[in-house]
Amino acid sequence: MAEDRRLRQGNNLIMSKVESLESSMNDHHRHHHHELMGGEEVVVTVDWRGRPSNAAKHGGMKAASFVLGLQSFEIMAIAAVGNNLITYVINEMHFSLSKSANIVTNFIGTVFLLALVGGYLSDSYLGSFWTMLIFGFVELWGFILLSVQAHLQQLKPPPCNNSTAVGEDYCEEAKGFKALIFFVALYLVALGSGCVKPNMIAHGADQFNPADNPKLSKKLSTYFNAAYFAFSVGELIALTLLVWVQTHSGMDVGFGVSAAVMAMGLICLVSGTLYYRNKPPQRSIFTPIAQVFVAAILKRKQVCPSNPHLLHGSQNNDNAFSSDIDPFLHSQKFRFLDKACIKIEDGSNTKESPWRLCTVTQVKQVKVLLSVIPIFASTIVFNTILAQLQTFSVQQGSAMDTQLTKSFHIPPASLQSIPYIILIFLVPLYDALFVPFARKLTGNESGISPLQRIGAGLFFATFSMISAAVMEQKRREAAVTSNKTLSIFWITPQFLIFGLSEMLTAVGLIEFFYKQSLKGRMQAFLTAVTYCSYSFGFYLSSLLVSLVNKITSSSSSSTGSHGGWLSDNDLNKDRLDLFYWLLAGLSFLNFLNYLFWSKWYSHSPSSSSSSSSSSSSSRAQQQDHYRYSTAAAATSADHNLP
Repeated sequence: MAEDRRLRQGNNLIMSKVESLESSMNDHHRHHHHELMGGEEVVVTVDWRGRPSNAAKHGGMKAASFVLGLQSFEIMAIAAVGNNLITYVINEMHFSLSKSANIVTNFIGTVFLLALVGGYLSDSYLGSFWTMLIFGFVELWGFILLSVQAHLQQLKPPPCNNSTAVGEDYCEEAKGFKALIFFVALYLVALGSGCVKPNMIAHGADQFNPADNPKLSKKLSTYFNAAYFAFSVGELIALTLLVWVQTHSGMDVGFGVSAAVMAMGLICLVSGTLYYRNKPPQRSIFTPIAQVFVAAILKRKQVCPSNPHLLHGSQNNDNAFSSDIDPFLHSQKFRFLDKACIKIEDGSNTKESPWRLCTVTQVKQVKVLLSVIPIFASTIVFNTILAQLQTFSVQQGSAMDTQLTKSFHIPPASLQSIPYIILIFLVPLYDALFVPFARKLTGNESGISPLQRIGAGLFFATFSMISAAVMEQKRREAAVTSNKTLSIFWITPQFLIFGLSEMLTAVGLIEFFYKQSLKGRMQAFLTAVTYCSYSFGFYLSSLLVSLVNKITSSSSSSTGSHGGWLSDNDLNKDRLDLFYWLLAGLSFLNFLNYLFWSKWYSHSPSSSSSSSSSSSSSRAQQQDHYRYSTAAAATSADHNLP
């Protein structure tokens, strides 16, 4: 019996040691998955095996360079297809001009809208790396299928023939199985590209964690500039070399080259696997947001405390509270949402449902999302201007002298490459010279804040349209009154100015939205939101053209046109210059509108005095049911964060 008792005691001792060891290992595991940065809980990244990442081995510009490679190759592949797609649809699929235009427009719009799907899947379930890898292969198979169809005549409608009685060419439109193959291939490309795009930016930015090294906050700004540089290189090669291959070697070869380029991008992505910091998915990113609205509605009759420290989720950590949670919870913006954090004290210890009681972190994220909507909306007109440079400005160039030498003429569509030629030189100069200089003046790691950068870009966009209007007026007068054709180089200034504008606005917008995520929960999705601005901008462009034609058709006698400013296919009869002036006016009004909303976003009037905050924080320390979960990403956020 004594021996049995000693044996049981020994077993109990062993079990207690094992439990102690497991507990310490779990604590160590939690420590690696939840770092503290200035008293704040941070979502920690892992390596490819799911182990906590090592700052000495993972992340940084070395890891991000592999993602930049994918970004350059992916935009190269998709841009080569998109820019010449209408030619293939008309000449090979034999769709009408109106149908072809709609096919191309719907394809581009779908790519940008599907970015939201990619961002959601990444943040909620897959993570950025696996989302890029899976949908990268989806995009690759789309390119391969397009190439196969373009190469095999039996998968395309028969060539046009002139066997009709009137001697006109008869072209059979693609139908049935042939049309099905085309649209399946096209929308595989759209699905893959849309889901890959936001994750390239987000995954590359995830490689920089200021918690490991404060200097990485500077490199994060450099990364966003480098990402746009990679984008510009890819666009430039697509608009020149790959389009030339499609024109001279056939669309089957062109689509095949796009497939090969995309494959190279995926090889780049996989090559960096050992170096990536991977941010684990956080389950559904929309559930915490929905919980805030539901809880706020259910507690709409409750009275918010005068001090935000007395809200559920507050922690007895003054430094952490004042650093990041102060700006939003001390503001009067969307004050009704604070009711979601009110904990009802009824004497029982019953835990309230997360659909009735939310933390301050959840509320703050919802406030951030609501506050950035006007910023997002202010960039739609900017992308409407971009649509003109890809449509009317190309048509404008077609009506000018394109001869460069006796044997070489500049393709009008190649004018779109001008901004990217400039950006290849401008982006490195901006990051190497302007950012360090501005950093000394402003103290901002990015030189100027993302909001200031967006504003500067919107301001320059107005001058792009002014330049376009002046040049079109000069071109039209020379053609109508003197029968002269101006050189195509006269319209390059509008492309140059917009190139500068796009560098400022596009990069600033991506950086701004990436930094609005709290605890790294929605960075891919918020990055995807920026791509929706492109879709809305192009849709607004189509709407504006229709409205302008409808309104100006009634005053055709006074304007000299036959049915509206843009109703003819002859620019000498149309009034494209007046349309450009209209866009310049809208752009300037949009800039003023942006100034108002950016100031509103940045302004955070305090709802409580500092003394009140101090005293109530002391009371909060005595209440153990008040907890506080702070935001990780906000530390590196824009200095203008409200």
